[in-house]
Amino acid sequence: GTLLNLSVSDHGRSDSLLLSWDEPEGGAEGYLLALSSLGSGAPLQNGSAGPNITSFWFHGLTPGTRYEIEVTATLACMETTSQTVTAQTSPSPVSNLSLSSGGSSAMLHASWAHAHGQRDGYHLALYHSYSQTLVKNVSVLPNASAFLFDGLLAGSEYALKVSTLAGSSQASTSIHQWTAPSIPTQLRLSPGSSTSLIASWMDAGGAAWLHLALHNLLTRTVTTTLSARRGLTSYTFQHLHPGTQYWLGLSATAGPYTVGGPNASAWTYPLSPGNVTLSSAEEQSSLQACWSTPAGERDFYLVTLQEGEDGAPTRNISVGGDSSHITFHGLSPGKQYSVQVTAVAGPYRASAHSTAAWTQPLAPSGVSLSSQGSPYSLLASWEEAMGEGYVLAFSPMEHPVKNSSLLRGVTNFTYNGLRPGTLYTFEVSTVAGPYTSTPRRIANWTYPLPPEQLTLSNQGHSTSLQASWRAASAGSTGYTGTLWETKSQAWVRNMTVGNNWTNVTFEDLVPGRQYTLEMAAMAGPYRSPVRSARNWTYPLAPASVTLTNTRRPLGLSAFWDKAAGDVDQFHLQLYSKSHSAQRNISVGPNTHNFTFLGLSPGIQYFLKVTVLAGPYRSSSHFATEWTYPLSLANVSVQPGRRPQELRVSWVESGGGRHHLVQLSVAESLSIIRNVSVPRGVTQLDLEGLVPGSRYRVEIISQAGPHRTSSQTAIGYTVPLPPLSLSASPVSSAWALAVRWETPPGQRDGYLLSMHEEGSSAPARTLEAGKDSTNVTLARLAPGTCYRVGMWAVAGPYRSLPKNVTGCTVPAAPTNLSLTNPGSSSELYTCWNKPPGRRDHYRVILYSLNTQSRDRVQTLSPDAQNITWTHLEAGSRFAVQVTAVKGLFEASSIKVTQWTYPLAPANLTLGSPSASALQVSWAATRREAEGYVVDVYDTASSGRVGRMVLDGDARSHTFKNLSPGTRYSVAVRATAGPFHTSTPNLTHCTREYDARLQPGVL
Repeated sequence: GTLLNLSVSDHGRSDSLLLSWDEPEGGAEGYLLALSSLGSGAPLQNGSAGPNITSFWFHGLTPGTRYEIEVTATLACMETTSQTVTAQTSPSPVSNLSLSSGGSSAMLHASWAHAHGQRDGYHLALYHSYSQTLVKNVSVLPNASAFLFDGLLAGSEYALKVSTLAGSSQASTSIHQWTAPSIPTQLRLSPGSSTSLIASWMDAGGAAWLHLALHNLLTRTVTTTLSARRGLTSYTFQHLHPGTQYWLGLSATAGPYTVGGPNASAWTYPLSPGNVTLSSAEEQSSLQACWSTPAGERDFYLVTLQEGEDGAPTRNISVGGDSSHITFHGLSPGKQYSVQVTAVAGPYRASAHSTAAWTQPLAPSGVSLSSQGSPYSLLASWEEAMGEGYVLAFSPMEHPVKNSSLLRGVTNFTYNGLRPGTLYTFEVSTVAGPYTSTPRRIANWTYPLPPEQLTLSNQGHSTSLQASWRAASAGSTGYTGTLWETKSQAWVRNMTVGNNWTNVTFEDLVPGRQYTLEMAAMAGPYRSPVRSARNWTYPLAPASVTLTNTRRPLGLSAFWDKAAGDVDQFHLQLYSKSHSAQRNISVGPNTHNFTFLGLSPGIQYFLKVTVLAGPYRSSSHFATEWTYPLSLANVSVQPGRRPQELRVSWVESGGGRHHLVQLSVAESLSIIRNVSVPRGVTQLDLEGLVPGSRYRVEIISQAGPHRTSSQTAIGYTVPLPPLSLSASPVSSAWALAVRWETPPGQRDGYLLSMHEEGSSAPARTLEAGKDSTNVTLARLAPGTCYRVGMWAVAGPYRSLPKNVTGCTVPAAPTNLSLTNPGSSSELYTCWNKPPGRRDHYRVILYSLNTQSRDRVQTLSPDAQNITWTHLEAGSRFAVQVTAVKGLFEASSIKVTQWTYPLAPANLTLGSPSASALQVSWAATRREAEGYVVDVYDTASSGRVGRMVLDGDARSHTFKNLSPGTRYSVAVRATAGPFHTSTPNLTHCTREYDARLQPGVL
């Protein structure tokens, strides 16, 4: 067939295709055109063209789509020729293309809306706008709608071209955008001179433009602004003010972005002050520095004072930037100075110096006067002061001054031989050339001596302690002390008193507690070494001490209350005044009752409760109570020693405080006498009674409020003998007329006895009525002497006899003996009756070792014995018996004998130590010839010691005994062959920590 040479073009239109062909040779009558999607075969558009037409437009196509076009030419003779061509429409460009940095300096984000129609993909080309270089060339899938470009340059403009690809065609869209700028680093601002500042920075390539603004911080104004292109890294600011602080701000710009950058501040160099001078000021030890103010600004002036020729800095003073002078006070005396004035602006300085100037000398500083703990010396010291030397003055306060001089370089001096506790003054002046400084004065004390003879005494008080001391021998200003509780170390009180005090009392203390006082003397600020003393407050006695009677078992219960304060232990002492033994019990501080058992009945006991605290003890008031008494036994009534007396005796079985003896006349039963006798007395002589009368006696035992009656006893008083008895012959022979006078009192009758002297015949007796006064004795032998005796009779008792006798010359008595019946006041004398008759015996008792007078006794001629009573105990006697008949006498030989000694009295035992027992006693009436002291171990009943002592001994101590052991002791008084012992008294030697009270007999 004939070739048509088909060609297709879009002429830049994405929805149309222009089909062109060549007219065939010979021409054509017309053309038919058919457009279909490639590969589908289904026609989409049909068209026709007349002859001489060689092109045709297909409109309304889809961009980027591949089509197939068939052209059929109608030739002559109804012939046709067809030819097919494929073509693709151009793609459409993307829409809504955007490019954004998002504030990033290294990334750009591209996004778009898809193009209409079909496409094969997208092509993205990113160009650097300034250099026109392709930075990124990327193809993406047809469904992509965004892309991120990274690794870009900060602060740069980029152009993005997005092409839609469809076959060999493409449709492009472009856009421009900047990355965010980066901030320059290492911004520095430094002075180039007093009027210029140099700014420099690094990393300036990340911004298109840099904007610099220099601010004067003093005036708060902008001095200079500057915009610089990319790449500038320094700039010098000129024509600035000296010594002024500036602030430089920097920002970076790229397209629409501006980023604030770093800032820096700096000062321009200050100018140095001019005309610096240093001269004396009006005040001593002062110099004034002056200078002229230079141009520009400064923060302040630093004025440095330099000392000595080497210019060593001694003072730095800052003053305001507008100052032009300063005065230095308190400079070292006698020294050379110069000054350097430095203008300071920020970290920069500019200095100028002055010429030298001098100060006058001053007194040394740091003057001290130290005791260094010594009461006899003071060390004066001071700091070195400029000058040639020093003048010292030292004296006690208000006393003459002692002066001395020292060369420069000496800074201390010791004064010795001072008085303790005394205030001294010290003066030091500096000498420099012709100048002498005003003196520097100081005072101090020497150390005081401690108080002497410090004591702490309770003086018997339970809530106070008195501290006393002797004042220190030298001076002091007072005393200080601290009172502590010794056991707990708890602080109690501080005290401070003047130096004229020698005692102080601490009140409101705890009773029975030990305290420690630490005390020192004061002189100014110093204290002497501490002295200490300890003591207890006196403990308070227990309160509410009671003693209660218990019947079964027989005993007494003690109760008490603890008083306020501290207690180590309670000591209970139970005793009776009628018993030598006592009970001593110690109990703990928390015990408040105790029962005593095994006590004697009918006895009054006394209880004392003692509180022990340290060495002190405080006792309660005595509490007393009685045990119940028992009735008396064996009550008997006997005549007394005289007719007017009765002796009542009994046996004590249950004790009692006293006994009440009630006496009544037997016939009337009326009580005529009440006599109270103390416990321990077992007999009573009732006096002033009617002789020869019958009486009834009843005894009531009383123990406190308790009474018990005894059995009733009947007794008689002895009647008085007849008075004025005489026997005279009657007118008729062989008779005697006996007459007498009626004695006082009562009687039942009289009894007469007549005995012929020398006759062995029994005596004749006869009775006479109680009212008779005479009787006649008849039928007597003539010429014979008779002894007539007469008695008054009452009951079973007779009065003393009354005798009338006539005697011939007697024979001397024989076999005279003087014996002791076991009594301390009686001796018994007996002898054989001599033959013949006598008028009477005269018996003489001689005292051989006392100054007592001899005792003479006349006895009846028939008497053969006599009992001597009321003799001196423990004495030696001699006796002689003489028979008397008329005027004649005959004496026996003398014999001697001793009375029994009296037992020692007031026997007491004590234990002065754990192994010793002290025995002491008193002599009764007179000394014995000697004493024998025996000590026995109570447990074993064995004798452990005996001591024979002279008659003047009153005590003895047995040693080397066993501690805590009960011993029994008896003391015997000796006289000749006889001895009398005390009752045994028991006592315990002390335990090592016990405190026993001595027993008393």
